[in-house]
Amino acid sequence: MYILLALIAACALGVALHYLLPRRDLRGVAVVPAITTAAAAAIYTILQWSGVGENVIWLWVASIGGGLLIAVLATLALSALRIRHDAAEKLALGI
Repeated sequence: MYILLALIAACALGVALHYLLPRRDLRGVAVVPAITTAAAAAIYTILQWSGVGENVIWLWVASIGGGLLIAVLATLALSALRIRHDAAEKLALGI
């Protein structure tokens, strides 16, 4: 049940992260929160399975902070890929 608190916090911070990162016009509004939430869920689950309890602060820091870090890296990579793809399409179309 505590995983919901971590996922809600990660999703809310992912929404804020969407507006803090550059090139918002190249991605959808739900991309960054979705990546953040999925990464936080995976990290939280892996740490729980490895025996870390809910009362350990590192579970929360790792899941929420790790989710945000993964979302930042993935979003910057997706934005760079989109810019490269758009430039290649413009070149192919002769624009």
